[in-house]
Amino acid sequence: MTGSDVTRDGLEGARPGRDAVTGEPTGRRRRRRGHGERAMVPEAEFSSYYGKPVLNRPTWKPLDIAGYLYLGGLAGASSLLAAGGQVTGRPGLARVAKLGAAGAMSLSLAALVHDLGRPARFVNMLRVFKPTSPMSLGSWLLAGYAPLAVAAAAADVTGRHRAVGAAATVGAAALGPAVATYTAVLISDTAVPSWHEGYRELPFVFAGSGATAAAGLALACAPARDTGPARRLAAAGAALELGSFRLMKRRMGLAAEPYEQGGPHRLLRSAEVLTAGGAVLATYAGRAGCRSGRARLLTTGAGAALLTGSAALRFGVFHAGVASAEDPRYTVVPQRERLEAQAQARSEDH
Repeated sequence: MTGSDVTRDGLEGARPGRDAVTGEPTGRRRRRRGHGERAMVPEAEFSSYYGKPVLNRPTWKPLDIAGYLYLGGLAGASSLLAAGGQVTGRPGLARVAKLGAAGAMSLSLAALVHDLGRPARFVNMLRVFKPTSPMSLGSWLLAGYAPLAVAAAAADVTGRHRAVGAAATVGAAALGPAVATYTAVLISDTAVPSWHEGYRELPFVFAGSGATAAAGLALACAPARDTGPARRLAAAGAALELGSFRLMKRRMGLAAEPYEQGGPHRLLRSAEVLTAGGAVLATYAGRAGCRSGRARLLTTGAGAALLTGSAALRFGVFHAGVASAEDPRYTVVPQRERLEAQAQARSEDH
């Protein structure tokens, strides 16, 4: 034999690394299917120890908290519309908006307290003022806004203390934008991926959604002759809501995926159709003439569509966030990408 010989004591003359035949398959030969390379291991599944999710699922009650998000936006934007109606001499619009703001804020607080379990827990949040906490600032904001909204509505309905009511209307309008948008800051300050990754645009989405809701309430309930500002607010709010939401999803990357799947996608798609359709219908009704019965019917339909579309958006955002917290992929993948980007930036600096 020219290579190593097999003896009773083993191999004689063996030269490791030289007698081995390279390039030959060992074991059973596998058939090649196609021309591509076959994966030798299955794709990784994102999981955690004992099958637990990476993040704890939000324990908020959907009806309470999604309703709280929706009603807060309606209240804050309605206060702005009430002040506008008061300044421009549209008493019918001002009254509907004031009553809408007071009623929506009362229901919003009731939903929040119901989710907390008892009123004392909300009162306890007022024991500390922490500027760096959206929850603390939001609690104090609601505590200041709610009495103003109720006072403005009460003065308008009773006709008494008009000066106090006018001042309360202005005060509620000053706090209205913060009331309509602070909930976006609140939820995006959490670790829930589909909320946190949208922190730049989500306040604008909620601002537009609140504006369309307030405009919808005014269109449905206010006298037709006073609904001009509500129609303009509907158009502006729809443009802000839909444009900001599309921009947010484009920038979020993987974390936007829950907005495009399942129940949240159906809710958000309905919100887009109802909001855009309601704004167009309100504009068309205004051009058709305020006094015609057909225009009144169109205006009421536009108001109902805008109110429903705003609610669908808030519920869709809420459920998409819950879905993103339940799937570890939306937490792990973006985190890895950020770490890789940071490491690459450090290597480029050096």
